[in-house]
Amino acid sequence: MGEGVVKAGIRAEALRRREALGGPLRRRLGEEILDRVLRLEEYRVAGTVLAYAGVGSELDTGGFIREVLGSGRRLVLPRVDREGRRLELYEVRDPGVELVPGVWGIPEPDPARARRVGLEEVGFVLVPGVAFDRCGGRLGHGAGYYDRLLGGAGRLPPLVGAAFEAQIVERVPMEPHDVFVDLVVTERGVYRRCSRR
Repeated sequence: MGEGVVKAGIRAEALRRREALGGPLRRRLGEEILDRVLRLEEYRVAGTVLAYAGVGSELDTGGFIREVLGSGRRLVLPRVDREGRRLELYEVRDPGVELVPGVWGIPEPDPARARRVGLEEVGFVLVPGVAFDRCGGRLGHGAGYYDRLLGGAGRLPPLVGAAFEAQIVERVPMEPHDVFVDLVVTERGVYRRCSRR
C-alpha cells in the first residue's frame, strides 16, 4: 500500500474521530489543551508567537490568540500564498481589524494592514495538524504548507502541536521532507519528541 493511501486513511479516521467529539466537548477539551500550552516553559519564554486561526472542528484558538496579545507578546499569523504554494507570516496586533477571510474561509492577515515578518523572528510555533503520534510525527491536510515553511528554515523555534487525544495515532508515516513537532499537547498530557524505531 502506498504512503499516500496510508496517510489518506489516517487523515480520514482522525478527522472522523475529531468530528465525533461534538461541539460542547470539543470546546471544553480545547480550553484544557490550550491552557496546558500556555503553561509550557517554551511558551513562557517566547516573545513572539506564531499561531493559527482554528476553523471547523479544529481547536478553537481564539482564546489562545487573545492570551498571546494580552500578555504583551507579538502575535504572528500565517497567510496562504496559493500561487507560490507557501505561507507568508504577518504580525497581527488587532485581529478584529487585520484579519480577513482567506483561502478555504480561514481568517488570515490582510497584507494591506499587517506587517510581514520572517520565521527567524518567531520564538514559538503552534502548529495545526489532523493527526499526531506520541513522538512528534505530524500529519496535516496534505498540501504541505507548514512542511515547506519549517523545512527550509535553519534553527527552528519550539514547534508545538495542540490536538485532541482522539487525533493521536500509533504512528504517522513521515517522509524526509516532513517536519516533526517538538511537543504534542492533548487533554491527557504532553508528549515530547522521541526517536522512533
